[in-house]
Amino acid sequence: MEHGRLNVVLCWHMHQPWYREGLAGEYILPWVYLHAIKDYSDMAAHLEQHQAMKAVVNFAPVLLEQLEDYAHQIRDYLAHGTPMQDHLLNQLAGIEPVPATDEGRRQLMVECQRCNGPRMIDPYPAFRQLLAASGAPEIARHKSGPLLLEPVYLSEQYFVDLLVWYHLVWLGQSLRQLPEVVHLFEKEREYSLQDRRVLLQVMQTGMEGLVPRYRALAESGQVELSMSPYMHPMVPLLQDFGQMRCSQPDDPLPAAGVYPGGSERARWHLQQGMEVFERFFGFRPQGVWLSEGAVSESALTLLREAGIRWTASGEGVWRNSCRLSGLDGEGVSSKRDLFLPYQLEPEGVSLFFRDDGLSDLIGFKYSDWAAGDAVGDFVHHLESIARFMGSDASGRVVSIILDGENAWEYYPDNGSHFLSALYERLSQSALLAPVHFSTMAKQLPGRHLPAICAGSWVYGSFSTWIGSPDKNRGWDLLVEAKRCLDQVLVEGTLEPARYEQVLRQLGVCEGSDWFWWFGDYNPADSVRDFEGLFRRQLGRLYSLLGQAAPATLSQPVSSGGGRAENAGTMRSNT
Repeated sequence: MEHGRLNVVLCWHMHQPWYREGLAGEYILPWVYLHAIKDYSDMAAHLEQHQAMKAVVNFAPVLLEQLEDYAHQIRDYLAHGTPMQDHLLNQLAGIEPVPATDEGRRQLMVECQRCNGPRMIDPYPAFRQLLAASGAPEIARHKSGPLLLEPVYLSEQYFVDLLVWYHLVWLGQSLRQLPEVVHLFEKEREYSLQDRRVLLQVMQTGMEGLVPRYRALAESGQVELSMSPYMHPMVPLLQDFGQMRCSQPDDPLPAAGVYPGGSERARWHLQQGMEVFERFFGFRPQGVWLSEGAVSESALTLLREAGIRWTASGEGVWRNSCRLSGLDGEGVSSKRDLFLPYQLEPEGVSLFFRDDGLSDLIGFKYSDWAAGDAVGDFVHHLESIARFMGSDASGRVVSIILDGENAWEYYPDNGSHFLSALYERLSQSALLAPVHFSTMAKQLPGRHLPAICAGSWVYGSFSTWIGSPDKNRGWDLLVEAKRCLDQVLVEGTLEPARYEQVLRQLGVCEGSDWFWWFGDYNPADSVRDFEGLFRRQLGRLYSLLGQAAPATLSQPVSSGGGRAENAGTMRSNT
């Protein structure tokens, strides 16, 4: 905290759900490794290049484990030819042949369009030409999903080149500077098996270096590392479905009414997450971003008991909590008081609240602006707050919290110009002081908040995850599986060797992302991917328990039907 300067916390949340079928099966979706080679790598590079910039980086442990596994799998392939558990990587490596059927080839071309066309296809004529070779015009400008392509007459080399280009455009700007990558971009076509090995080596080295790089940034004091609970569950909802009532008084609860043993499960996710985090980074974090910024009184109690110093949530939770506490007339709900830490009890967990407007400018608006204009606008907003606060500025903290991966696909050059200029301006401003949440928790006294209205970073409620027919149906399937697990444990029929596997598989099924995607406002393709994987994960749980899955598990939970734009966790989830 510096006298006269407004404290600013820039917190990047790094998160992907468990994309493997079961605990050790094939990866069904490729987003962990694609974001690793693009966003997680670039985000570290920007911080390394701007050492005066301080930031908080939050990792979901479920992401850390998958990053480690991908790096090991690609390394084993390069060293021994061992097949990987991701079909797209196996096809890139040549382990799996290009599909022989028209349907298989069509599906591969659809997969190789899963990126933002204007930013990741249009700038590369060679990639555009490959897609246009199918006979589909304006391939990069589709707005409602991948175009249906006709791959009948295309050669095997065509699909090899398509796979290489797809992975090249997913490489972040920091990896593109490598000479071997520059050569691959310049070659444009007729990629050999050796070219593909070179690309895989770049990807593997980049992924394996991620944890050491972020750990070094933390050890230097530049970055504070924090975490989310293990498999990214909605902790307040595990503890009590009824916690949705404060912000969603009229929405129906799941038919089950309660998640059995939910408080114990919430504690398990926090403890497991701490162990995973410490294994990767060598220390326990001071802060926890509860999954989806979902907070409640019982969730904060859980954090306090675990020795956590701080957490954060969305502006909507702050507004609802001020109303619940009867503080409207006392000025607490004026915007200036958003920029304070709060505590439910003396010496309790410090609770910070996200400035939704400023955070969403980065997440949703600035991608279409020139980088200099965007950064100038953003810093102007912050410096205006600092001037308005006057001598109180050093006693306030503005919390900017958003995904560290999903927005950059929509920015030119993966957001590199924007982030570089942003870090430079923030670290040099005479009115702003980039800081860490843990520093603020130590230095700023927490204002007493008499009551908290349980909710999340989205609208201050849980409506994105519960309270509608599709979402409640998903919870009911999960509750049914949990009751089956509890009964098996009571009967003592579970093999002891499977106990830990069962708990982990249940943890996978408890992740928040499944419920996010249920709903007709989400794009059908994404809903199909996620709800199908959710039901398969539950099926794996029944299998581990030695029980037959109920017939209800064969029926889709949701079908979707909305547009892809802006769907997903704090941004389009790809």
